[in-house]
Amino acid sequence: MNMLTLDNYVVRPTKVVCIGRNYVEHIQELNNEIPTEPVVFLKPNSAISKDLISGTDEPIHYEGELCFMVQSGQLAAVGFGLDLTKRETQSRLKGKGLPWERAKAFDGSAVFSDFVSYSDDISTLSLKLFINDELIQQGGVELMMYKPETILAEVTSFLTLQDTDVIMTGTPKGVGVIEKGARFVGQVFSGDQLLVEGRWVAS
Repeated sequence: MNMLTLDNYVVRPTKVVCIGRNYVEHIQELNNEIPTEPVVFLKPNSAISKDLISGTDEPIHYEGELCFMVQSGQLAAVGFGLDLTKRETQSRLKGKGLPWERAKAFDGSAVFSDFVSYSDDISTLSLKLFINDELIQQGGVELMMYKPETILAEVTSFLTLQDTDVIMTGTPKGVGVIEKGARFVGQVFSGDQLLVEGRWVAS
């Protein structure tokens, strides 16, 4: 199984639960409808990676996200994640009313920083994504349509979460294509305090 690091310990999530369309401005930039309930989809453990890939057969888009690791049914740790998307494939599948797995669940499509334990006020959390030293995405819990606690309750109403499973909470505006060689820095803050960051160069 693919692995992540939590407070310097190696952990092995069984799955990644993703929330789509959770920031209004991101919904608008992709011309999607605003949902009436959380949009939930899954990535398997095989999607988890520490490496950032660019597209070969088609462009791959990045989506920076606040991510939570679950322990004993609670949101116990936080990290930065990149939900990688084959946007052309996703649009084609959506147009036919088909599932998104080919566009969202491929190997290497869930890229994460380390995770750090967190038990303080979740409402203070936010993210920043820099690409080649330029701030490209920023946002946080205050901009989410569905807050992390609401997401956890919704997901566990129909799906069992194992310890160290990860929830990705959606992306703010500013998504785009991953260019080979681009330098990514993803950061998670509590207020003004930097909690954790991840650094990648797209291969």
